[in-house]
Amino acid sequence: MTQPEGTQPEGTQPEGRSQPPATQGPFQELRPLMFSIAYRMTGSVSDAEDIVQEAFLGLARGLSEGTVVESPKAYLATATTRHAINHLRSARVRREAYVGTWLPEPLVAEEGRPPQPAAAPDPAERAELADSLSMAFLVMLESLAPVERAVFLLREVFGYDYAEVARIVGKSEQNCRQIFARARQHIGDRRPRFESSRAQGEELARRFFAAAAGGEMDALLELLAPDVVFVGDGGGKALAVKEPLYGQVRVARFIAGLFRRGAQLHAELRPAWVNGQPGGLALDPDGRVISVFTLDIADGTVQAIRSVVNPDKLVHLGPVSDLGLAPGDG
Repeated sequence: MTQPEGTQPEGTQPEGRSQPPATQGPFQELRPLMFSIAYRMTGSVSDAEDIVQEAFLGLARGLSEGTVVESPKAYLATATTRHAINHLRSARVRREAYVGTWLPEPLVAEEGRPPQPAAAPDPAERAELADSLSMAFLVMLESLAPVERAVFLLREVFGYDYAEVARIVGKSEQNCRQIFARARQHIGDRRPRFESSRAQGEELARRFFAAAAGGEMDALLELLAPDVVFVGDGGGKALAVKEPLYGQVRVARFIAGLFRRGAQLHAELRPAWVNGQPGGLALDPDGRVISVFTLDIADGTVQAIRSVVNPDKLVHLGPVSDLGLAPGDG
C-alpha cells in the first residue's frame, strides 16, 4: 500500500537528523492504537495487522531517508488511517461478492488470557471502546463510505479534534465537520445498546449457554428478546444459516438444535469475551476452533446472537476444526 499521492503523514518534516529505528520500544508502544484504528476500519484482524505493518515500514523508510518525525503517534495514526481507507476502497468489491452474511473477524479474550492477536487492546479496558469493538457496531460501519468511516471513528471513538481529523484524512476542518454530521445522521438510532454491567452480562450469557446446552426451551425463550436475531457467517466455506433468523421461538429452536448437534460431536463451549461482548468459543475434542459466538445483551435479555464459522476468519485463534466445514470443502 502507498500513501495517497501528494500527501504526507502528519508529524513529519522532509529532511533532518536521523531517528531511532521504527522497530524500537517507543514506536511499538503505539501498535495497539494503530491496530484499534485499522481493525475498526476493516473488521479484519489479518488486514489490520498488514496495515499496521505497512505503516511501520513506511516510517522506517522515512527515517532511513533522513525524515524528521516530530510525533511518531501522529505519523503512524495518519499512515494507518490512510492505508485503511485505500484498503476499503478495494475491499468493497470483495464484500459485495461475499457468500452469505458478512461478519467481522472475531477478537477473543478468554478468561485469564490477553486478547488475540497480541496487538489488540483489552476489550474491557474502557466501556466505550469495548462497545465500538462489537460486531453490531462494526457491521453498522459498513454502511459508511471509507472516508466517512475514518472521520466518524477518529472523532467519535478515538476523540481526535477536527483539526487532527482533517490532517489525518487530508480534508479541511469544515469538510470533516460536514462528513461527521452526515455519518452520525446516517447511523442515527441504529447504534447498538449493550448491558452496562460486565458482571450482569457474563451471568446472563452463562445462563443462556447453560440453557442451550441443556435444551431447556422455556429458559431459552425467557432469556431471548422478542425480536432477537441470529446471524451466521460461513462465507460459503462452512455450514451456516444463509439468512438471519428472527424471533424467540425460531431462534430458540435453532440454538437448541445447534447445541444438541455439538454434544453429539463432543464439542466444548468455552466462555470468552468476543469483540468486547460476552460470547464463547466452540472447540472440537482436539481443541480446534469450530466457531465463535458473541451475544448482544441489553435490558436483561439477549438481543442478538452472532456466529462466525468461516475458517478464514478463525485462523488467528489457532488450529481450525473441519467439523464445521461445508460439504466438499477442506
